[in-house]
Amino acid sequence: MEVNGFGIKPDAYLYGADLSDADLSDADLSGANLTDANLTYANLSDADLTGADLLRADLSRANLSNANLSNANLCRARLNDADLSGADLEKSDLSRANLDHAKLLEAYLSDTDLSRANLSDATLGDANMSGANLSRANLSRANFSGANLSNVDLSGANLSNADLTGANLTDAILTDANLNHADLSGAKLLDADLSNANLYLADLEGADLTGTILPDGTIHD
Repeated sequence: MEVNGFGIKPDAYLYGADLSDADLSDADLSGANLTDANLTYANLSDADLTGADLLRADLSRANLSNANLSNANLCRARLNDADLSGADLEKSDLSRANLDHAKLLEAYLSDTDLSRANLSDATLGDANMSGANLSRANLSRANFSGANLSNVDLSGANLSNADLTGANLTDAILTDANLNHADLSGAKLLDADLSNANLYLADLEGADLTGTILPDGTIHD
């Protein structure tokens, strides 16, 4: 399959390849090895990257809207300012990835590993993140309004100044999380665990705390 003369095929070996500014929209890159590849500013909208290896790849400012990245390895990848709106990232590995200022509106991140990732100032409105691992992630100033964060592990995460208005945090683990100045108005925190969490100046107006374990260990009735 030719893609703008690059001759890229599924399962291609593209370790360290320079594909910056490449137009790879709708390309089939499933299973491709793109470890350490340069994909800055690349157009990968609607591309199939299922199971692709993007370890340490640079996808800064890339367009990945509606791309399929399920089961992909994006560990330590650079995705700052990338557009991942509507992308499928189910069960992908984004641990320690840099998603600073990334756009993930309505993205599918169910069971995704985002542990220790940087999502500061990221936009995740209405994203489905059920079962995701966000432990010790930097989520400061991130926008999770309306997102599904049920059964998510947010232990030790930095959520200072994050927007969680109307988010579903049912059964979420928020032990030792920093929610300083976070906006949780209208959020669902049913049976969530907030043990030792920092809720200083957090806005909980209209939040449903039924069955929630509060920072002091008591259970809200």
